[in-house]
Amino acid sequence: MHTVLQYVRSILLLVFVALAMPSLASQKTLLVVGDSLSAAYGVPSETAWVQLLRNRLDNHQLDWSVVNASISGETTDGGLRRLPELLQENHPDIVIIELGGNDGLRGFPPNVIESNLAAIIEQVLDSNATPVLVGMQIPPNYGQRYTRMFASIYPTLSDRYDAVLVPFFLEDIYNHSHLMQSDGIHPTEAAQPILLDNVWPKLEPLLSEGSPG
Repeated sequence: MHTVLQYVRSILLLVFVALAMPSLASQKTLLVVGDSLSAAYGVPSETAWVQLLRNRLDNHQLDWSVVNASISGETTDGGLRRLPELLQENHPDIVIIELGGNDGLRGFPPNVIESNLAAIIEQVLDSNATPVLVGMQIPPNYGQRYTRMFASIYPTLSDRYDAVLVPFFLEDIYNHSHLMQSDGIHPTEAAQPILLDNVWPKLEPLLSEGSPG
């Protein structure tokens, strides 16, 4: 009789835990793999665009956890090397890929940048997650040919993999001095909501699908 009571109590405890933590089972994960633009460089972390994304998800009552694995100075090569562990640890449903800007600023060959980003997208797809590719452009002083080749990387990969593309992360930001820090590269705190608004129209449909990827 005592054994039966223990068994019943164990079952009731399991039921209680399951009922008390429904969001844990249903919560999905969004992983951001980016560089300083997503790592809150020069701005308070609580007002950076990734934190604003978390706030917006909460406001929309969307049950998503956001993991920000962005690092200042990150390149496509660095992101590619870190990605397998990030995918294994977080099991994301969506991966925002915000990389390539540092490669371009350092004059890396466009074909190498494209190859690295392609490998990142393929790994994301192989993990049954949905990639969201964030497009970048670099200043015209790098030469018309290079800047054109660099900018074409993102739509090319989007077409090849049928991946969601944010055309240009710094749209409506880069050409407004008060929205850029003194280095001319990083957005200010005032620009962070615009960064989110540039991503949101492409991201929102995926968040509402129920089972991304």
